[in-house]
Amino acid sequence: MVTFERFVESLGDAGPPEGLSKPLEALWWAGKNDWARAHKIAQDGEGTPAYDRVHAYLHRVEGDLPNARYWYRQAAQAEFEDTLENEWRVLVRGLLTP
Repeated sequence: MVTFERFVESLGDAGPPEGLSKPLEALWWAGKNDWARAHKIAQDGEGTPAYDRVHAYLHRVEGDLPNARYWYRQAAQAEFEDTLENEWRVLVRGLLTP
């Protein structure tokens, strides 16, 4: 199992750790500032809460708040009202927890 600390450390690697869920993989790429790759992964799983929640975050990163709000609603989640960095941490920690 990958810990939060290991997840963050792995951002220095060429690829994500083995065994991550696709939403976590998207967040890993987002952590590497590869928005396009992260977004592609989030789009591939549309219709599931974890993917939609990551999708909301990514559109918030992009600065497209109306689109982000749409994805928060799709994920049945309130809009995150803290920093992008904290949202990333909350999402990663939440998805790492079984």
